[in-house]
Amino acid sequence: MITMQKLTLILASTVSMGSMAADFSFDRPGSGFGTGITPVGQVAWEQGLPSVNYTESTVDGAKQKTLSLNGDTLLRTGLASGLELQLGWQGPAWTQVKYKGDKFDDSGLGDVSIGLKKAIDLDDDKLSMAILAQAQIATGNEGFTAEDDIYSIGTALDYQYNDLLTTSLTMNYQVQDGEWGVTAIPTVGYKIAGNLSGYSEFVYRKIESQPYEYALGTGLIYALNDRTQLDASIGIDLEGRDKAYNGGLGISFLF
Repeated sequence: MITMQKLTLILASTVSMGSMAADFSFDRPGSGFGTGITPVGQVAWEQGLPSVNYTESTVDGAKQKTLSLNGDTLLRTGLASGLELQLGWQGPAWTQVKYKGDKFDDSGLGDVSIGLKKAIDLDDDKLSMAILAQAQIATGNEGFTAEDDIYSIGTALDYQYNDLLTTSLTMNYQVQDGEWGVTAIPTVGYKIAGNLSGYSEFVYRKIESQPYEYALGTGLIYALNDRTQLDASIGIDLEGRDKAYNGGLGISFLF
């Protein structure tokens, strides 16, 4: 099942269609990363307000409901032309489990991550590409950590058909405790009106010794100005008998 934490592990892709600085776009929202690179000497701060995950499952014949909230943070800064450093934190988190009339609350801090994203020059005005190498370090508290470090490398390929429509494809390969996984995320971005745009994505994921995972996601992006955007997103898992939804609000700044 794809949860918000799993989705944040792989940092997957969307298109930010607000008017930003040249060749720059925020990576929020969505399940991956875009091809934009933070300019040298500037910092992008992308903050969840918060991210939400809700699941319903059946345990020993009884329904179990789980609600999780976390304030994920991503900081990006340009190191050189076409190269940026990323520092991420899954942030403070809270979980509530309801089962057989009882409630169980827990809270803690999530994992941190570090990555390098490099733009690839394709010499094409409409086609752009970037590569992201990342390590997620399992520093979080019990119940809010991946338990083992995760190392991944991903590619994002964006194609802008026109001013109204953009498509992208993110491929991510990861290894955790000797087990390999792959994630594919095709995305369509579209301008709605003025500074308001949207996106829709499909997420496919397969990890060794685990079932296939599928999810759909969509969201809205509003550019307040050239350096600030708001976002809202929602997603649903498609596999298995359990019901699982995720979403959240976010804000991003370019300093």
